[in-house]
Amino acid sequence: MTVYTADVEVQNLVLNETGERFSSSFGDMLMQTSRKAGQAFGIGSGSLNPWRIAALIICVFLGFWFISKIMRWWWGAAAV
Repeated sequence: MTVYTADVEVQNLVLNETGERFSSSFGDMLMQTSRKAGQAFGIGSGSLNPWRIAALIICVFLGFWFISKIMRWWWGAAAV
């Protein structure tokens, strides 16, 4: 009975060490992947911040709205 208990304890230690190595390497790999994605998409320091992206999207929508009003006025004046 003690042989089985010792064997189980050894297996638990091996599994613990394996799990710790896996979570450490997985965390490193995840960090490296996110850093590479940030470099590829220009996210990070010196790039567009989220509030700048939101402001850009709002300005584009306002620009389209303003141009559509001008075009509607221009075409409406020519038709009359």
